[in-house]
Amino acid sequence: MQVNDDKLYDEINITPMLDLAYVLLVIFIIMTTASVQGMKVNLPKASAAPSLAKPQTKAITVTAEGKLFLDTLPVTLPELEQRLVSQKALTPDFPVVIKGDGQAQYQGVMDVLDLLGRVNITQVGLATKPLVK
Repeated sequence: MQVNDDKLYDEINITPMLDLAYVLLVIFIIMTTASVQGMKVNLPKASAAPSLAKPQTKAITVTAEGKLFLDTLPVTLPELEQRLVSQKALTPDFPVVIKGDGQAQYQGVMDVLDLLGRVNITQVGLATKPLVK
């Protein structure tokens, strides 16, 4: 006697896949609801030390007309140097971001970079817009 196994299956057994999904769901629930174990205590409050606080970033803007701004205040190049020197005396290692207009003359941005070098500011960034595709 010969058995004919040429029939097509019109169903897929998904029971093993559901078992796996349930196990993963249980693991996910357990892991997300887990909390740090330990005794509850009243923790002491600490004051924010100036050395631990992150220094505020200063923004230097060079407009298309060649005007300079420190944050939002208009300044000249000598005023900018004076303000950066006083800021460096307060916070020796503060970051500076240069935002130069796309139409600004390159020399204006270079003057600011030279000034930052003279003041010995090492954390300098140049702001740009992301390329939109």
